[in-house]
Amino acid sequence: MKALVYLGPGEKALEDRPKPVIKMASDAIVKITKTTICGTDLHILKGDVATCAPGRILGHEGVGVVDSVGAAVTAFKPGDRVLISCVSACGKCAYCRRQMYSHCTTGGWILGNRIDGTQAEFVRTPHADTSLYRIPEGVDEEALVMLSDILPTGFECGVLNGKVQPGNVVAIVGAGPIGLAALLTAQFYAPAEIIMVDLDNNRLEVARRFGATATVNSSDGKARETILAKTAGRGVDTAVEAVGIPATFEICQQIIAPGGVIANIGVHGSKVDLHLEQLWDRNITITTRLVDTVSTPMLLKSLESHKIDPKLLITHRFKLDRILDAYETFGNAARTRALKVIIEA
Repeated sequence: MKALVYLGPGEKALEDRPKPVIKMASDAIVKITKTTICGTDLHILKGDVATCAPGRILGHEGVGVVDSVGAAVTAFKPGDRVLISCVSACGKCAYCRRQMYSHCTTGGWILGNRIDGTQAEFVRTPHADTSLYRIPEGVDEEALVMLSDILPTGFECGVLNGKVQPGNVVAIVGAGPIGLAALLTAQFYAPAEIIMVDLDNNRLEVARRFGATATVNSSDGKARETILAKTAGRGVDTAVEAVGIPATFEICQQIIAPGGVIANIGVHGSKVDLHLEQLWDRNITITTRLVDTVSTPMLLKSLESHKIDPKLLITHRFKLDRILDAYETFGNAARTRALKVIIEA
């Protein structure tokens, strides 16, 4: 089969690899129909994710058709159309019992990280019964790809951890795909204002179309002053960090109001300064999280009932044999205006 392989920092290639086989009785082999590229894949290529070794097939998102199942799989059979969760969960360990599936002792975020992933024609998915979701009839497959990771990540790590409530003022720092996913799902809770912060005016314009009440271009270095002016000097109740670099976490610390929450989503590959000398008396909370995908069933129902349209995030489409072009497009989003790309296997 064809697969996109990580060869080390800055290096990748489309290679021929053997089709995966069942290793554990709880495994399923899924024939990929559609997958995508995540910002986390770019972090891997930068060398920010030490757990991903050279030789790994990348990708942790996708939809497909079950090709074969292990003897212990009871919820799925060959031919079933399924959504693949970016997090594999055994459902039995101490962390899974607490719904912290991201820390499953035999799963978690392993696809495209510790084991081969979904940017290929086939993928082996561990713990299939508790890590796959049956695709409802009539639901768009491209939209569903956004429910593998980006929608639950934006919702759980940004909106839920950020304790967004009706009437709140929310700032999302980073208007890339994950920030826009947080923007879409924050609207479930009717905040009074959602301010999007980014360097790219095109993405800020997209954010306005998606429901942002205000946008701030931070390229002038005056995001703090601009947001404090918009909030009568108070700051924001929730600041969502959706990039994963020191500058954006710095902005979150500068704009948070007393009693507020800084919710980190970004994957950080270098150290970030925490200004406790400024924050120690402000009653703030800082949260971190790897997506647990506990919200996936709810998001599936929201998609099925047309309460949310994650297909809005898709800007480009490629065949698997052009996945290197897809990476070039996704990795140069300022020039290409890319948000999410769909790759058809």
